[in-house]
Amino acid sequence: MKRMTWAAPITVGVVALLVWIAVTETGVVGQWILPSPRKVGARLVSGLEQGYLVDATVQTLYEALLGCFFAALIGIPLGFAIAHWRTLAASVQPYLAASQAIPAVAIAPMLVIWVGYGTAPIVVLCTIMVVFPIVINTTVGVRSIDPDIIGAARLDGAGSFRLVGMIQLPLAAPNILAGLRNGFTLSITGAVVGEMVIGGRDGLGIVLVGAQALNDISGMFAAIVILAACAIVIYVLLLIAESRANWAVEGRQGRK
Repeated sequence: MKRMTWAAPITVGVVALLVWIAVTETGVVGQWILPSPRKVGARLVSGLEQGYLVDATVQTLYEALLGCFFAALIGIPLGFAIAHWRTLAASVQPYLAASQAIPAVAIAPMLVIWVGYGTAPIVVLCTIMVVFPIVINTTVGVRSIDPDIIGAARLDGAGSFRLVGMIQLPLAAPNILAGLRNGFTLSITGAVVGEMVIGGRDGLGIVLVGAQALNDISGMFAAIVILAACAIVIYVLLLIAESRANWAVEGRQGRK
């Protein structure tokens, strides 16, 4: 089963790459519309050797990671609170849902006025985009815990803080990690959008804007390839952590 899990996305990726090579190298699609993987790869290697793609990638990941960090600081406690207090859930959840209907492009200019230029407004934008999935997944994870486990812990004398730290947080960890996994891809999107709209410093969004101004389609694709690669790597790492958390939860529940 594990082999099939990994084989499916790898197969899709290989097929997509072969189709890309076929339509570009045979001239079905012009290189000025869709550059070949060979040209994109050459531009990617050149940008990495010159260092500007490395600097841009580090900056964008820094902004995205900071956004995820602050979103987790806000979203996990809020998710626990919503799971425990129905009144708070009824009061807050409609506004959380409404926040997802506001485009990031519409928020970014206002953040410049409120926060200023530079990295700070981009991190705030990433945080806003990531909070919702973390809150929702945390709430679902806490509410899905078997009440018998909570009851047994209370009978053993577990207080509120111990109950959260020793029981609820570990058992809800798979859902929280799922929220982080989905949220991080949104955070990268927020960082790139913020860099393109707000300005930022040396991020991949700046690289995309510069390449667009020069009609450099290969340069744009090189930046997109790096964005996709970063998102896939972090997605897989969080997926592995989520799987291990699931095994730990199953083992804990089995002992109960």
